[in-house]
Amino acid sequence: MRFLILSMTAWLFLAWALPLCASDADKQALLAIDASWNSLRLESDVEGLERLLGDDWLLTHSDGRVQDKAGYLKELSSRTRANQAIGNQDVEVRLHGDTAVVTGTSVQAGTSNGQPWSGRFRFTRTWIRRDGEWRMLASHSSRIAQD
Repeated sequence: MRFLILSMTAWLFLAWALPLCASDADKQALLAIDASWNSLRLESDVEGLERLLGDDWLLTHSDGRVQDKAGYLKELSSRTRANQAIGNQDVEVRLHGDTAVVTGTSVQAGTSNGQPWSGRFRFTRTWIRRDGEWRMLASHSSRIAQD
């Protein structure tokens, strides 16, 4: 009887703890993958971004422009846009099964069409897991007004 109670207690604990461990592992994986988004942009690594972004990915810029995957990658490969600094803060991951939302603050600088830009932004990125791989579906940023 004691063995049965211990076995049941162990199974109940595992049933409770395993989803937490998987969730923590998924969150850590997403934090790393989301950070790679920044690294790939800084390097203008179009091939890496091609693999990271879903085919129907959309970017909503802080000025309201919307850009699809092909347009964004073309802009990066032509060097019309170059990111020179990207630093994220307060990054949080919220998991909902095979969908995740990553939010945070980003301080960035770069050039677009030869014009320098910089700013502090709030971002929201939506990720989906397909065939065991996380792919970004959307990224949105809003400029934080200077005090």
